[in-house]
Amino acid sequence: MQNLSTLGCEISAMDPRDERLNEASDVVRLIDRYRSLDEVSGHWERYSGVVVGSPPNVHVAQCIAAIEAGVPVLLEKPVCPDLMGAQRLADHVDKASAALLLGYTYRWWQPLRLFRDRLQANAAGKPLHAKFVMSAHLADWHPWERYQDFFMASRDLGGGALLDESHFVDLMLWFFGMPDTVYSRVEKLSELEIDTDDNVDIIATYASGLRVYIHLDLYGRPHEKYISVTGEEGTLEWSFDPNRIRMAKSMEHTWDEELFAFERNDMFVAVAREFLGVIEGDQQPSCSIDDGVNVLRVLEACRQSSVSGREVGPAPV
Repeated sequence: MQNLSTLGCEISAMDPRDERLNEASDVVRLIDRYRSLDEVSGHWERYSGVVVGSPPNVHVAQCIAAIEAGVPVLLEKPVCPDLMGAQRLADHVDKASAALLLGYTYRWWQPLRLFRDRLQANAAGKPLHAKFVMSAHLADWHPWERYQDFFMASRDLGGGALLDESHFVDLMLWFFGMPDTVYSRVEKLSELEIDTDDNVDIIATYASGLRVYIHLDLYGRPHEKYISVTGEEGTLEWSFDPNRIRMAKSMEHTWDEELFAFERNDMFVAVAREFLGVIEGDQQPSCSIDDGVNVLRVLEACRQSSVSGREVGPAPV
């Protein structure tokens, strides 16, 4: 809300909790306040766009309400908890020719955009192996509230490492496309007081010979976020902290390193700016509902693999 307000928007808000609406009104001036989407009915014409930033289990219903009202949507990732729901929303988007921008926000992180450009230019040669790691203790995410009350702790609300940190599955698809198969373990390992998964390990296989390993967890300290791609000619790495890209092409640990001074909020501002362009009709969403469906295709395959103990191919479109 603060980013959109800074970009010149007037803001209204809907939340079932009064204290959250009060917090919001301390950040930006709220034109209207709603406790439910039913209260918005009959008022949709006031709005040129809607941001759906609720728990994933209600994403589809809320997006469909906006789409049926003809209002463009910025949807927080993931699309929803399951592939069937994502395909249902995609059908509504296609049928209505609706404008929906999906917020897999790391696509707007400038160092990762540069990292992708270098991968596509074969800076490390033909990619053979890639490693994606996200490790961050859940209690550190929202220090202002009990982690047990955070939607991430609830399976019913759409929490868990696999769904919420599907950023890194999306980045794999953005970099390399759809894998042929995945082998995965999706499980609860720690003593965190949650009823969803806190540990995910994925091995994705590509016909080119590329192997991608993804590790996601909700218990790690210190926090880590990095991607390493090893090719025929060297290794290209990105990390969030330190904020850098580095490259090595010799047997020694001799790295050509580039450090960046971007702030985390920069990617959210970039998403908001693109959403305004989508609203105005100046551009098409660079991350679409189809991208979100593809992520859910991989996540469903991961779940099936974890249960069966076998490699599973993503479901066909």
